[in-house]
Amino acid sequence: MTQLLRVVWTPEMLRYDFGRGHPMSPQRLELTMRLARELGVLEDAQLVGAQPASDELLQTVHEAEYVAAVRRADVDGTPDAARGLGTEDDPVFPGMHEASARVVQGTTDAALAVLDGAVLHAVNVGGGMHHAMPGAASGFCIYNDAAVAIRALLARGVERVAYVDVDAHHGDGVQAVFWDDPRVLTVSVHESGRRLFPGTGHAHETGGVHAPGSAVNVPLPAGTSDAGWLRAFDAVVPAVLREFAPQVLVTQHGCDSHVMDPLTHLRVSVDAQRVVAERLHGLAHEVTDGRWVALGGGGYAIVDVVPRAWTHLLAIAAHRPVDPATAVPAAWQEHARERYGRQGPASMSDGALAAFRTWHSGYDPSDEVDRAIRATRTAVFPTLGLDVDHD
Repeated sequence: MTQLLRVVWTPEMLRYDFGRGHPMSPQRLELTMRLARELGVLEDAQLVGAQPASDELLQTVHEAEYVAAVRRADVDGTPDAARGLGTEDDPVFPGMHEASARVVQGTTDAALAVLDGAVLHAVNVGGGMHHAMPGAASGFCIYNDAAVAIRALLARGVERVAYVDVDAHHGDGVQAVFWDDPRVLTVSVHESGRRLFPGTGHAHETGGVHAPGSAVNVPLPAGTSDAGWLRAFDAVVPAVLREFAPQVLVTQHGCDSHVMDPLTHLRVSVDAQRVVAERLHGLAHEVTDGRWVALGGGGYAIVDVVPRAWTHLLAIAAHRPVDPATAVPAAWQEHARERYGRQGPASMSDGALAAFRTWHSGYDPSDEVDRAIRATRTAVFPTLGLDVDHD
């Protein structure tokens, strides 16, 4: 019998640690898994660890010279600024290669388990390192686990893989790897790069000469809240996924779109993030017969946001959705208080309605979000055989 859910988890995942004061704190993973356990989300899930990926697997995406540079940095702390190692975003830390390679193997194993039918869904909240480039670290990401896993699926004969990224930052690394590959659709709904790293992901970025329409980017203005964020997702993502008809869906759920995130400028709630996770889960069942690999990613409000957002993701993947009105367990609250010296959120909701107008309700040219949506639809929908104006 096919297992419903595999969750990649081992305490060794906490070794992906850039050090004290860095936004990418591994404690966000520990807090997530603790909350999910206390809410009973993982009762029927298969929890599995992962060994570090081999150099051979890493080099299906990453340059051999880059992998060697990461290994050198790991052994003796040697920075390599030209390859993004030893920078403010990606400082060198002991065990860096092994910790990063473990994330890659976890996501790749999860993707192949989904492909083989051993599990229906798989989640790696420690994954989603979407900025890493073939030859360089970038944006807190050393190796690109999503890209390596997608390459592994393609190597096994999968003809179409869709990657949907709802992190506040553009999924530039995954897009770059598959820019000219018509077998992979990359979709990114993110804050515009006008004020935010990495500065890419414009609507006109639609794929290489051999893969027109394979990249879909929805750059949203700073300050976009639930209504605009959900409207943008609804106006673009379901249509392009249905048209592309992938065999496997890989999604990245960076929750730094939240209004409390210290690094970004969107104003999204946990409630809206939960709605998008539900929509992607539903689309996986509709389009890929349920073959769904969900990853973590960004998210730097490590007590107030990340554990709730990713616990909702895990619960949805487990077919055990958590009522947003559910109280955060007292034991988890006490742990957060002891660890961080302050009170965490009281419930699994921000109290937001997470309501929006669908695209067929009409286009408002005076609305900045609507202009962004229309720019994306105009740039890519005709290439995919879709109507710019209508669903």
